[in-house]
Amino acid sequence: MTRRGGRPTLPAEDGSTLILTIFYCCVSLVLILGVAAATSLYLERKKLFTLADGAALAGAEAFPLDAVRITAAGVRPELRSADVADAVRDYLASAPHAEFDGLRVSRALSVDGQSATVSLSAYWRPPVLALLLPAGIPLEVTAVARSVFG
Repeated sequence: MTRRGGRPTLPAEDGSTLILTIFYCCVSLVLILGVAAATSLYLERKKLFTLADGAALAGAEAFPLDAVRITAAGVRPELRSADVADAVRDYLASAPHAEFDGLRVSRALSVDGQSATVSLSAYWRPPVLALLLPAGIPLEVTAVARSVFG
């Protein structure tokens, strides 16, 4: 098509900004949901680590008084893995942890007789798009605590 004077006419661009607006809204929505899921995953891991840290502290304090020895480095308790596991089980029975899905104790022991090592695992599910990951993502955290007499 040409106008008078020999100049070509351009096709009408009505509606092209609407398509771009819809596309950018979709991209923005995906970005917002992705950031919300990443934040949820980070906070869930921090909560699980806090629970494991408390359980490790309870396990590190699970020694009978007759297991305390005086050494050249000072007074040191001797931890037994069975005592650590019992203390962790008691701690988890009393601590609130209902928000964790599939919470289990992977490890609760004393490797060196002076520190308690606790590993917890649970599943995280995204808060909005749970259809994409129905089984969730497994999380595992490990905390180590040691009793020290000062």
